[in-house]
Amino acid sequence: MAKRTADKKSQETSQTKDLIGFGREVVSLEIDGLKELERGIGPDFARAVRLLLECRSKIVVCGIGKSGIVARKIAATFSSTGTPSVYLHPVEAAHGDMGMVTVDDVFLAISKSGSNEELAKLLPYLKAIKVKMISITASAGSGLAEASDIVLLTNVGREACPMDVVPTTSTTAAMVLGDALAVAVFRSRDFGKDDFAKLHPSGALGKRLLLTVGELMHGGDDVPVVRADTPLREALVEIVDKRLGCTGITDSGGRLVGIITDGDLKRILIRNREAFDDPVESLMTRNPRAITPDVLAIEALEKMEIEPPSPISQLFVVDELFRPIGVVHIHDIIRSGLK
Repeated sequence: MAKRTADKKSQETSQTKDLIGFGREVVSLEIDGLKELERGIGPDFARAVRLLLECRSKIVVCGIGKSGIVARKIAATFSSTGTPSVYLHPVEAAHGDMGMVTVDDVFLAISKSGSNEELAKLLPYLKAIKVKMISITASAGSGLAEASDIVLLTNVGREACPMDVVPTTSTTAAMVLGDALAVAVFRSRDFGKDDFAKLHPSGALGKRLLLTVGELMHGGDDVPVVRADTPLREALVEIVDKRLGCTGITDSGGRLVGIITDGDLKRILIRNREAFDDPVESLMTRNPRAITPDVLAIEALEKMEIEPPSPISQLFVVDELFRPIGVVHIHDIIRSGLK
């Protein structure tokens, strides 16, 4: 029994090593392929980027099978970075969708072999309307390559499988080359964070770049605040009524000079149960962290979590005179989807 258990464990250990080896081999082969792709980027790539920059309409990205999946991703990347782009399925194109392609577009075709029947059927029409065409292919002598204005080669060696047939290295290379085109185009256009955020208003990425503290803060009568000479018992009522776990302390000029939180209350009363009548000025945390309403919410989150001396749950929002105009709670930021 003990021998069978030992043999089973030995077998599992051996299998684990094999599986890890398979995974590392695939990654290594695909890295080698990408290095080969990097070495191949040259004048034709620059010509392709210039053609895309000159496009007066949209980029039509086309491919089928695994190349079709890559084409969809490339089209999405172009669109999300400010270059209008659509995916065209070659079979649907042959049944009417070819009408979306115009002479002002750029046609970007993805095919490892460059000779699949579905794409080949489209070439006469593309030639007839004189649309400019870029192909991403591993075959320089294919019909697709010959019909293209610019050919970007992805001849990056063998596929990352023992049979050298499953699309792995080739599809990775095509997708990375598409990413390289998209990034080169938007960098040439000075496409920045604000532009990106406008195209992603509902997603987490857009919120990180657009959502401000002023949009999340509790303001007006919801702001918990008391004067420096207020007794602790009255400050406690303010904390409970406003339900933000704290109250700000202001001086005679209305400027924020301190804060008392739920946690502070517990520590104060553990030390001195008679502190209810003490003025909050003698008990508060001085020079509290604060922020202005125009600051991005993601920066407020970082200020709460990372800035020393310790993490906090609330930040007072102040105006230019350091007067409290709002409070933003970490729960507000979490609910917004930023974390």
